[in-house]
Amino acid sequence: MAVRNETRVTEFILLGLSRNPDLQIICFALFLMIYLLTIAGNLLILTTIYADSHLHSPMYFFLSHLSFLDLTFSTVTVPRSLVHFLFPRKTISFSDCITQMFFFHCIGGTECFHLILMAYDRYVAICNPLHYTTIMNRQVCLLLVVSTWVGGFIHASGQIFPTIQLSFCGPNEIDHFFCDAHPLSVLACSSTSVSEIVDMANSGTITLSCFLVLLISYAYIISTILKIHSAEGRKKAFSTCASHLLVVTVFFGPCVFIYMRPSVTFAGDKQVSIFYAIITPFLNPFIYTLRNEVMKKSMKKLGGRFVSLIGIYKN
Repeated sequence: MAVRNETRVTEFILLGLSRNPDLQIICFALFLMIYLLTIAGNLLILTTIYADSHLHSPMYFFLSHLSFLDLTFSTVTVPRSLVHFLFPRKTISFSDCITQMFFFHCIGGTECFHLILMAYDRYVAICNPLHYTTIMNRQVCLLLVVSTWVGGFIHASGQIFPTIQLSFCGPNEIDHFFCDAHPLSVLACSSTSVSEIVDMANSGTITLSCFLVLLISYAYIISTILKIHSAEGRKKAFSTCASHLLVVTVFFGPCVFIYMRPSVTFAGDKQVSIFYAIITPFLNPFIYTLRNEVMKKSMKKLGGRFVSLIGIYKN
């Protein structure tokens, strides 16, 4: 009886978005620009909210936490991708791959739950305004934010555990620009039936259920907005909700497509992943600030202070 000689894979090769050197340079420039704008935009939101005492309310507290999540979420995948665009060696060790996957799902799962939290905040503010400050007090806000991180940690742990049980004995080329369960399980030389079921039950169910909960929540919010007699009040409420719904659609639409299906790899999976891994953290600062007059005024004040400080320093 022949014994199969299996050598455990110790590192993987991330094929990225393209093998064309010219296209890789274009991707590098595009990813770098988006990443720098993501960092700058989210840092600006964090700084503005911290510096302006008028923004120390639950809504802006949750917005600042979303900016922090976007900063860390994009940093999990983009810097390594930028290095791989420039250099021929595109390897990642098995431990680094699993670590990247863990933080990607931990922060991504936390953001899923946090978007529900932001929808709940708007629901209370619009549907129960008289009791808003009582319901959404500081302790409750902190507890809710911590609970989103606990949920993200549990989700990531459930995602990682079945993956590390798989055997990888070659090939070792991951057809993606970061490590994730779908492209990784394709390379396994052991049965992936359990990991596929867990993946769909975990990532698939979380993304779909969060998406549906958010849609139902905003349906209730919109029905309440329509009952507001003041045209200005309706406009302000619709503006806030429209921003949230746009974020939800861009983030959850691709997630549902990727995770709410069996572990079958499609040619466009990695391109679709760009939307929730890179585009959403980039868009959030623009969506929330361009449609928010309070934030724009606070940013102008912050800019004025910065110019004044420069003038004092020069003198």
